[in-house]
Amino acid sequence: MGLLRFAGRRMAHFLAQPRHRQTRPPTSDPQLLARTLRRGDVLLVEGNSRFSTAIKYLTQSTWSHAALYIGEEALEPDGPRRPMLIDVDVEAGVRRVPLDAFAEEHTRICRPRGLPPPVIDQLVGFMRARIGYSYDLKNVFDLARYLILPPVPGHMRRRLIALGSGEPTKAICSTLLAQAFESIRYPILPEIETVLGHAGGREQQREILHIRNYSLYTPRDFDVSPFFEIVKPRLQLGFDYRALQWSEDGNP
Repeated sequence: MGLLRFAGRRMAHFLAQPRHRQTRPPTSDPQLLARTLRRGDVLLVEGNSRFSTAIKYLTQSTWSHAALYIGEEALEPDGPRRPMLIDVDVEAGVRRVPLDAFAEEHTRICRPRGLPPPVIDQLVGFMRARIGYSYDLKNVFDLARYLILPPVPGHMRRRLIALGSGEPTKAICSTLLAQAFESIRYPILPEIETVLGHAGGREQQREILHIRNYSLYTPRDFDVSPFFEIVKPRLQLGFDYRALQWSEDGNP
């Protein structure tokens, strides 16, 4: 067991190394991103590591990572307050991390609608209580197979990304976030069943939401969810295309 744990950590370190040739420049200035984020937002990150490449391939998505924004806090007891997130790192596990850790990354803000402050506190509290949990290393082995095996058929990709051990003190970024939102009964991508009923002598349709297993969620699901608003920092400033200054000769 110790040998497998050692091998898993070594593989996690290998997969976590950045691949600078695949880096895409951020679409938002870091300070603008910080001003736009609200507590309870989900921040999606494209990522440029081998690990990110595997996740993006398996989910057929731009996004490989998801984190929860928890507001401004001090990272150290006497340190300055900074914009902070809770995320799950393949090497460090569940942790608080400053927003500037993703300053050079391509990101997207996904915002849940209508959450009052006490409910956001519950959401953040769920994530905070799991700080220190380790990353599910079984998932590392499953993802590593993508790097050495032939392409995975499309219908198997989501299942492959969900093949963690399921141990309660281990986590994967999107599944932990899915559990957090499930704890406050906020939908991400539930299975929707339409049923017929009668009220006041009329036939009516109702939608019944069924919670999907949290292990099946990926970062992409927050992007495509109909229950999360996509917030683009530049548009929040009152964007006016007529105010843009373009080069007259077309040169940089």
